[in-house]
Amino acid sequence: MKIKVKVAEKRQINKKIDTDFIRLDAFLKMCDAVQTGGHAKIVIQEGEVRVNGEICTQRGKKLRSGDKAEFENVIYNVE
Repeated sequence: MKIKVKVAEKRQINKKIDTDFIRLDAFLKMCDAVQTGGHAKIVIQEGEVRVNGEICTQRGKKLRSGDKAEFENVIYNVE
């Protein structure tokens, strides 16, 4: 007996920044992925956020154009 499982595709959201880089915690707030900076700190430190496919626990990680942050099955693209 074979079981087929459908995996939902991850939603992608593009966000443009006007500077050379943005910190990961500020980017999550800008995308409305988290409510506050404190919330961003917690989810990042608990390993719930991926940057470019790898778990990132540095809330001050600099994101530049072309980077991707993933949180709760949503991919946020930095433009």
